[in-house]
Amino acid sequence: MADIGYQPQYRQIEQALRERVAALPPGAKLPSDTDLCAEFGVSRMTARNAMERLAADGLIRREPGRGSFVTAPPAHRRANRLMTFSQEMRRTGRVPRSRLLARVVRPATATEAATLGVPPRQSVVYLRRLRLADDEPIALESTILVGATAEAVMAADLTTGSLHEALGRGGFMLYRGTGTISAAVATAEDAHLLDIQDGDPLLVERRVIADGHGRRIEATESRYVAGRYGLDVQFDVELPDDAPG
Repeated sequence: MADIGYQPQYRQIEQALRERVAALPPGAKLPSDTDLCAEFGVSRMTARNAMERLAADGLIRREPGRGSFVTAPPAHRRANRLMTFSQEMRRTGRVPRSRLLARVVRPATATEAATLGVPPRQSVVYLRRLRLADDEPIALESTILVGATAEAVMAADLTTGSLHEALGRGGFMLYRGTGTISAAVATAEDAHLLDIQDGDPLLVERRVIADGHGRRIEATESRYVAGRYGLDVQFDVELPDDAPG
């Protein structure tokens, strides 16, 4: 089992609160920072950090003098944050489910090994899943994970359960990732599995996620039906070089 002692306390609280928020209706009041300190046995700063991350994701709103409240589910995921698919769908009031198309331990290809930063031919776990919400196909997802995750992943319920939650229970805490987003058209296989037309537009997200030590754990390609999924983007405007000030 991987070492999980490095996980910051605010991240542990954040994950617990994300699960709590997902089950609450919009407008529900959350515990105060002081209450969280008592519940989790942490400092006020640690509790505040956890709540601020939820606020940054738009999951809660913080009202000075009144408290923290669950917000209405966002229409789309923010591009600079990653929730699990299950969390995303539950936040929008939909029931997530996956159809497992493949789950196998096998040697990594040269490309997969380079992506995960492991030696060529080292064992990896390969997953392929059709992700659904209220039984509507949303995405076709292919995932490669380092071989050390095999015990946790091969035994996990990946039909109604979350891969990231299974990884967490196995001691693999995902912390930070990088990704790219591009457009593509549906292949014949995409169209068949996603119940769309061959050539329909897709939103393709490729990401690599590492743990708190920077070790790459997961690489995933998600092929979303463009009309059924979106990403909200928040950005700063870069001033031209000759701008005053």
